[in-house]
Amino acid sequence: MDSVDIMDAVKAAYNAASDKMGDDIIVLDIRGISVLTEFFVIASANNSNQLKAMADHIQEKLHVLGVRMRHAEGVQSARWILLDFGDIVVQLFRKEEREYYRLEKLWGDAKTILPDELA
Repeated sequence: MDSVDIMDAVKAAYNAASDKMGDDIIVLDIRGISVLTEFFVIASANNSNQLKAMADHIQEKLHVLGVRMRHAEGVQSARWILLDFGDIVVQLFRKEEREYYRLEKLWGDAKTILPDELA
């Protein structure tokens, strides 16, 4: 992500999830908390088709910016999809799985970036 401003990429991922009617979209800034990545973008979907559409749209929008996906998991089952872009990890859940895993609680020390900060 050398030539792309990380916040532009985070905004693009957030907006792409929103474009596909993602629910309860949040961005967690985990810099200084984790060595795995810098930001989590987390969103919920009503069904598997919406989940896959969000994942595809996010990947397309970040690709246009020059951000390459390193790894993806869960696309086949479409219950929890993880898209690893290096400094940004996108986690897309069906609502039941999101309530079960509650990543927001697990990363409770992370700063939540508010939607108006992403405008």
